[in-house]
Amino acid sequence: MTSDTFDPDVFLQLGRDVLQRQPFSVLLGAELTHLMPGDVELQLPLRDDLKQQDGFAHGGVVSYLADNALTFAGGTAMRVPVVTSEFKINYLKPAMGERLVVRAKAVGVGRSQTVCRCDVFSVLGHEETLCAVAQGTISKRGDAPPA
Repeated sequence: MTSDTFDPDVFLQLGRDVLQRQPFSVLLGAELTHLMPGDVELQLPLRDDLKQQDGFAHGGVVSYLADNALTFAGGTAMRVPVVTSEFKINYLKPAMGERLVVRAKAVGVGRSQTVCRCDVFSVLGHEETLCAVAQGTISKRGDAPPA
């Protein structure tokens, strides 16, 4: 896809199609709300069954969102099939509210790997609270065609 034929709506729909092929993402109810090359936003309604015993989002749910957003950012930046090589997450505050929003960007794009970072927010009404930050390395899958 060249820049003169790039259609943001088609690109977003392609990303949503990928998300819908991830059974775990469907189970959790994740939604892809923004997608551009190297730039992504995912949202997740925060239901009771996604919370831990103290009433905030389970760390695994927050981590899932970060991992998936980092991978979407890296994959769309490189435009090849990818996997997460590694990532680190820092939990800053309990994730409480109506939904979680994660925004990730590719910050260092290479031919075989990309470094991405993201912020995870808990949302109540119109107020966003930063609850976690993550950084990861996204690698081209071994079976991916040459870039």
